[in-house]
Amino acid sequence: MKRVGIGFLWAASGYAVAAFASYFFIEAFSSNTHDRSVEAAMTCLFVWGPLGGIVAFALGFLRSSKQ
Repeated sequence: MKRVGIGFLWAASGYAVAAFASYFFIEAFSSNTHDRSVEAAMTCLFVWGPLGGIVAFALGFLRSSKQ
């Protein structure tokens, strides 16, 4: 149970890091000129944020077993 809790803490921080980083990358490199800010917001919240959370959960879960 402790490993799952640590995994969720990693997932929350991984979601936040991935969402903020992808927002700035999309703002900087997107060729969309009409609604770049909407594209960045939706992509970071619904694509890159969850992917970052899943990867961070797996890393946190696996790393907690070594303690």
